[in-house]
Amino acid sequence: MKEGLIARVGRIVSGSVHSLIDAIENTAPETVMEEAVREIDGAIDDVRAELGQVVAGKHLANTRLLETNQQHEDLSAKIELAVNESREDLAEAAIARQLDLEAQIPVLEATINDSGAQEKELEGYVAALQAKKREMQEELRRFRASVTEASQTSTGQGGTGGGDHGML
Repeated sequence: MKEGLIARVGRIVSGSVHSLIDAIENTAPETVMEEAVREIDGAIDDVRAELGQVVAGKHLANTRLLETNQQHEDLSAKIELAVNESREDLAEAAIARQLDLEAQIPVLEATINDSGAQEKELEGYVAALQAKKREMQEELRRFRASVTEASQTSTGQGGTGGGDHGML
């Protein structure tokens, strides 16, 4: 995964809505919160794109490993036939190709293992980002509720205050 993406995910997950709002003075807090949620959506999209590439690479490596193993088995049968027919030249060529395939197998297996580890790591990043998004959406909901409550309270007090003055 690109280092910039790892740093971005880390920054988003470790940050808080309050520190983000405090860092940006003279900006509407609701707008800042909404932008932070959009940034998380963008980061999730980026991580999922990376995850798709890793899964595709793992699939290709798996396919190549299966093909390589099949070719190796086919060559074993051909080597046996060539030896039985005293065709040492064919047997030597098949053995050389078989050795080439044997050298590729551990590399393909390592690629599959590495891809599996990367896949799990990226899935963890997606889960962490989704959790952070839910947290920030809840903070945004609370903020909006507090603004609405404050607005209703100030409107309610103004009407009650005016009514009290009229009764005095």
